[in-house]
Amino acid sequence: MATTPDITGGIDCEESRIPQLKPIEETLQKLVHRAFASGGERGQAVKNFLNGTWIGEPLHVILTDIPIGAWTVALVFDGLDLMSHKREFAVAADASIGIGLAGAVGAAVTGVTDWQDADAPARRLGMIHGLLNVSATALFITSLVLRKKKSRTSGRVFAGLGYAVMSIAAHLGGKMVYEHRVGVDRTDGAAFPQDFVPVMAESDLAEAKPTRAEHDGVPILLVRRGDRIFALAETCSHFNGPLSEGKLVGDSIVCPWHASRFMLEDGRVLDGPAVHPQPCLQVRIQNGQIEIRKLLCDDAKPARSPEVESAGAGQPA
Repeated sequence: MATTPDITGGIDCEESRIPQLKPIEETLQKLVHRAFASGGERGQAVKNFLNGTWIGEPLHVILTDIPIGAWTVALVFDGLDLMSHKREFAVAADASIGIGLAGAVGAAVTGVTDWQDADAPARRLGMIHGLLNVSATALFITSLVLRKKKSRTSGRVFAGLGYAVMSIAAHLGGKMVYEHRVGVDRTDGAAFPQDFVPVMAESDLAEAKPTRAEHDGVPILLVRRGDRIFALAETCSHFNGPLSEGKLVGDSIVCPWHASRFMLEDGRVLDGPAVHPQPCLQVRIQNGQIEIRKLLCDDAKPARSPEVESAGAGQPA
């Protein structure tokens, strides 16, 4: 009686020898990372600027308003031009398209800078969002060229197509923000205690070792630096990275996921991609216990004694 050979194992074996290809968006992200990394400190400074760490908000979100607004106005002027046949409206429409194209360049550069640190599934959605925006920009460029060649009717058609594609891209951009929380403060809404509560024995906190504590399920980062103890929200404001697994650089903490760097003293962002500061907490030592509570860092003052309530993020140990 003939037997059927078991070929499943052989197939599995053959498949195991075939290298798995990484998604194209992941490969593209690494290329962008390398481009910034090759610039060293200057590359990081450029990245910080494009991320928007200097304004505390994603710069990309601000710049996207320029092409959306300008191209919307361009279509309005096109409509007025069709109705009145006044040259002023045609000139205004063309100028609006040009302004939109300039804004689209800035939006694209800042968008790619932010996208390089996006994780799946926002990573793929972001790539599609970007490609659609590039397509919309190309259509508006074509529209402007046709207008300059006195083919205004064709130019209006391409502008309409460009606006439709841009609208789809904007919808995907909204999904990235509202569904995948790209660019939002991931610490927003965290419930920190209003009154002092113990979170760890002082003797359990080692020197210069980022340590995770918890209160009512909310993770807290504790760091001892010399005679001071600092407390921040433990999850990174950028993408929820665990700061307790990060690296100390002087009096700052670097997120292990995307290398955002925050000052321990007040939670401010030193290096992106994060743009939102880390919430910092008031610390005191009572009866051998590290106690923390919510704090507005702008009102911080240095503590005078281990037994006196500190009004700052750091507490003398």
